[in-house]
Amino acid sequence: MIKRGFVQALLVGLFMVTGLAGAAGAVAADSGKTVLVFGAASLTDVLDELGRAFTAQTQVQVKSSLAASSALAKQIEAGAPADVFFSADLEWMDYLQQRDLLRPGSRHDVVLNRLVLIAPVDSKVSVKIAPGFDLLKALGDGKLATGDPDSVPVGKYAHTALEKLGVWDSVSSRIVRAENVRSALAFVARGEAPLGIVYRTDALAEKRVRIVDTFPEDSHPPVTYPIALTKGASPEAQRFEDFVTSAAAQPIFLKYGFQPAH
Repeated sequence: MIKRGFVQALLVGLFMVTGLAGAAGAVAADSGKTVLVFGAASLTDVLDELGRAFTAQTQVQVKSSLAASSALAKQIEAGAPADVFFSADLEWMDYLQQRDLLRPGSRHDVVLNRLVLIAPVDSKVSVKIAPGFDLLKALGDGKLATGDPDSVPVGKYAHTALEKLGVWDSVSSRIVRAENVRSALAFVARGEAPLGIVYRTDALAEKRVRIVDTFPEDSHPPVTYPIALTKGASPEAQRFEDFVTSAAAQPIFLKYGFQPAH
């Protein structure tokens, strides 16, 4: 005999996945009309607007789970029920593709971003990014906030750029290894770190920070955002991906500071 507690827990799980608060019958009826997107944290604002625009056209709901691309890829590998993976770098998309967890032919590069150095909006720091620039002096006694360079895409880009510019060794012990780019952004916005390295779109979304300078494009690989469907993606997920990669979505990406990948 199935215990009541087990049934309740099962229903709660269904509600969490679908994002619906109706009766169990409503969950069963509508679960196929919800697209679950696992998206990089830097896509937070643009994914919200893309989802609303798609829903207005199709009546299909879009739910987003936002985190570092590395964490999301690992969750998908572990069996998380994502329909769509929208990554902030190519490597974690490659990771899932190599494990045969993506639908063949569904992968597309969508948009590009830029890597920037930020400071609190009221900071007087002035730095020009160039080979050998004195980032350590600009930090003073403080820390440099960015994603964990071992796994989080923004941290990996930052590591590569600072290495190429010849300043990584001088600041590597000062890195705040944030779990994702929005966490790194928050450290600077709250004044807990005098400088941070994030994406341009994140800096534009936070009024409490300002862009000090932009990293040269040749200091790191292009910040590319690929999208793909998972092996178990729903038909509605294909429609969502078609919308995201269409000309109709480009003005939304441009509004938040992203640039077309093609």
